[in-house]
Amino acid sequence: MNLLEILKEPESGKPIELDPTVLELPGDLETPVSAYLKLESVGAKFLLESAESPKSVGRYTFIGISPTHRIDILRDCCRIEGRDGKLDIPHASDDAPFTALRQILARISISRDVPEMRLLGGLVGYAGYNCVSFFEPRIPFPDNRDEVLGSFYLVDTLLVFDHFSRRIKVISLTESGNEDSLRRSKELIDKISAALHGPVRIPQTMAMAANSEFVPNMKRDEFENMVEEARKNIFAGNVFQIVTSQVFSGETGADSFQIYRALRMLNPSPYMFYLKFDDLDLIGSSPEALVKLEDGRAILRPIAGTRRRGHTEEEDAMMSEELAKDEKELAEHVMLVDLGRNDLGRICKYGSVTVPEFKKLEYYSHVIHLTSTVTGKLRDDADQFDLFRAAFPAGTVTGAPKVRAMELINEFEPTKRGPYAGSVGYFSLSGNLDMCIAIRTIIKRGRQVSLQAGAGIVADSVPNLEYKETLNKIAAIKEAIRIAEEGF
Repeated sequence: MNLLEILKEPESGKPIELDPTVLELPGDLETPVSAYLKLESVGAKFLLESAESPKSVGRYTFIGISPTHRIDILRDCCRIEGRDGKLDIPHASDDAPFTALRQILARISISRDVPEMRLLGGLVGYAGYNCVSFFEPRIPFPDNRDEVLGSFYLVDTLLVFDHFSRRIKVISLTESGNEDSLRRSKELIDKISAALHGPVRIPQTMAMAANSEFVPNMKRDEFENMVEEARKNIFAGNVFQIVTSQVFSGETGADSFQIYRALRMLNPSPYMFYLKFDDLDLIGSSPEALVKLEDGRAILRPIAGTRRRGHTEEEDAMMSEELAKDEKELAEHVMLVDLGRNDLGRICKYGSVTVPEFKKLEYYSHVIHLTSTVTGKLRDDADQFDLFRAAFPAGTVTGAPKVRAMELINEFEPTKRGPYAGSVGYFSLSGNLDMCIAIRTIIKRGRQVSLQAGAGIVADSVPNLEYKETLNKIAAIKEAIRIAEEGF
């Protein structure tokens, strides 16, 4: 699509109207993993999966193929690059960094819906934690003005697994009345169909010693001292809670997608994702939504409270009971549910915010979490970007009050967070939104890998236990890298 020409004159011209073309295929002999590997040859760039619980798969899996554009969020502009060239759109002072993203989605419309399909096309990618500096001037940007703070693909071709009907849909959006667009779409669909009927290419791990060592960005006593500093600020009344984190860095010769394969087996989660950009790969299995918007209904699912899984059913039950009765964990959880209610209250209709699920135990491969659900009805004068702004970043990765906690995080932590604690997901052309929190996430740049995990600090936190919590949280992703290195 000739999007850049239209974006140069945002107030003139008609929006681009797109017609969905849908090809249905049987899906009983294919898996999302095998399909992605087959489709890499035709430009597959991301895979979004969901396990609604550790024992059940979500209805849809999305594979994005041959995106039309990449949009990078920089400090001063959004840089858009695609088949039709490159364009920088400066941020408007009152709408950074969404100026360009709003313009893109505003200039595109879909001629008809595809029933029950939550994502037909739109912006898929990540917004790093440092994007918070757009919303809160007291949090400084990274020193490098050209650092990429987030990246999104504009996608108009998707392969969608419907796990309920066991069908695969190839959905391609073509410009109404544009014969060249229709021809390109048909050619791509033919290539997708041919690739799916071809063999699977298993990526090879590069020669390298297995069991890579991951070096933290601070010593154990430094992390525990940071916890003590956080507690001092809590006792001083500056914050009620603060989430402190540490980074583990290392190298691996393992293929990125092989790491994803291992992670999805080890730690099935509501948000499993693999995003491949030129400069980095994001590999994640996040248990927690940042925010969702479905037909005007906003949804938050705060997670706060963690125990390791037991080695036996009896130990698992003991750990669950311990978590459910832990006053420190319960107080932290209630605080973050209240923060979520406040976030939605700023953008939802008065009186519509409710908590339909409260203090529910959820079980993952290595940990048990305490979760709740907060919902509200989005105001008529707000959209998906307004909702994102209200919720970002999640209180579960900052603390409360949110702004003061973020100031202290900036003061305490020795390195900027980057993608960690930001969000991954999509802004749909339909106006819907589904973004998770970028935790349990691997950031891979070539051979370089970084893992990051945090612990929620409250008044009665014990420093050595908070340190152990960060180790528990990265256990599954370290194990995934080890498995991928050894080959499977």
